[in-house]
Amino acid sequence: MFIRQIFISAGHSSTGPADFPLIELVKIECAAGRGVIGDRYFDLRENYKGQVTFFSAEVFERLCAEFGISSKSAGVLRRNVIVSDVDLSSLIGREFEIQGVRFARASHCAPCRWMDTVFAPGEKKFLANNGGLRAQILSNGWIKIGAAQLIVSPPSS
Repeated sequence: MFIRQIFISAGHSSTGPADFPLIELVKIECAAGRGVIGDRYFDLRENYKGQVTFFSAEVFERLCAEFGISSKSAGVLRRNVIVSDVDLSSLIGREFEIQGVRFARASHCAPCRWMDTVFAPGEKKFLANNGGLRAQILSNGWIKIGAAQLIVSPPSS
């Protein structure tokens, strides 16, 4: 697994992402049960399952190819951590660890309604089953760009 890009945004908007631009970072601090420090979902509500979001660089490449777009960053999707060499859907419902930070309650992160505007018409439909992964943060720590070991807990019985 490799962490390619990391983003945060300070706030939410009812009119689209332009009100709160994305900030690209080389690392983020994860706070157990609270979220990513500095991000719009930090302390949103207790036990929120979308404290951090992940997106596949490979899916982004397919998206760009499908729509003939090469000028946009994966940041336009407003996910926190862009990863490669991992099947994010295999983590749904599982606990896992990346760079010493533990995550749980992983679930599909459906694409937002404004994605057709910020990327290309039809993007939301293209990403219907590939919108990324959201998870709850179980332990404090830092996630940084670079090679990362993924440790997946066995399925619970």
